[in-house]
Amino acid sequence: MTIRDVAQAAGVHVSTVSRAFSASHLVKRETRERVLAIAADLGYRPNETARALTTGRTRNLGLIVSDIANPFYPPLIKAAQAYARVRGYQVFVADTDEDVAVEEELIRTLARQVDGVILVSPRLANDVIGRLGGELPFVLVNRSVAGLSAVLMDVAHGAALAVEHLAGLGHEHLALVGGPRGSWTSAQMRRAAGRAAADQGVRLDVLAPNPPTEHGGIVAAPAVLETGATGVIAYNDLVAIGLIEGFDDRGVRIPRDLSVIGVDDTVAGRLNRPRLTTVAMPTAAAGRTAVDLLIQTVETSGGGPATAQTVLATSLVVRDSTATPAHPAG
Repeated sequence: MTIRDVAQAAGVHVSTVSRAFSASHLVKRETRERVLAIAADLGYRPNETARALTTGRTRNLGLIVSDIANPFYPPLIKAAQAYARVRGYQVFVADTDEDVAVEEELIRTLARQVDGVILVSPRLANDVIGRLGGELPFVLVNRSVAGLSAVLMDVAHGAALAVEHLAGLGHEHLALVGGPRGSWTSAQMRRAAGRAAADQGVRLDVLAPNPPTEHGGIVAAPAVLETGATGVIAYNDLVAIGLIEGFDDRGVRIPRDLSVIGVDDTVAGRLNRPRLTTVAMPTAAAGRTAVDLLIQTVETSGGGPATAQTVLATSLVVRDSTATPAHPAG
């Protein structure tokens, strides 16, 4: 199968097929998607070795996450890999294990092997990310740094929805169990939840920083109980599940005695008992969008950093871990 066969089947010139794979920003989106779909149906694959010699590109992308064991990341990774493959790219995935030193080391290591890097929920300081982004095309997910493209999931809106949901049930004292130090998501949640709590006339206690893990939730459980809050919003589903486990060890039943809300809408939260009320994050869409932005940056003349920013909507999924407070105030 050759590029001419694809062009004939798509009803376009050979050069259009070539641009659809190697310079997609020069082709209308509808045409590009039609060409790529026909190429996939016909089993056409570009000669990557020849293209690399011509363009100086590897057709490889880096994707760095903070904890690959966290169930938030696999849907994002799978979506990014699948979309990159359709566009003629491969994705190298690396895990920092929440270590900023490892994160910077991985970026520098991958820079020699890829055309650009997607950083998901990075922990590095903004100035470090900005400096590294000046050396290699970057796209950030859930982090905003001036001069770099970003895909942001609107967790602030989700946190506000969580506060409004609990206040609507009659909770007047809430707790927010935040995430790790340096987390953009945790900072967004804290600000938005604080504003929403003030608007709703409820008290909000913030407990942070905390490890973004199930164990982190277990450890934080006693401190939450000490606040006297009747409703809790956790940094993510893993922390929420850990909180529920920690509460259960102390005879506190969910949602009879305490309501709990997570963030992410992972499989773990859906399988937990009680099933977890949570803020659904569009992880698969974020993976595809980040790859698309990075490829646009890589294929733009000069390969300089882009400044596009995409915000993806979040929503509240109400399940079994929230209810009216057992002993409402007054």
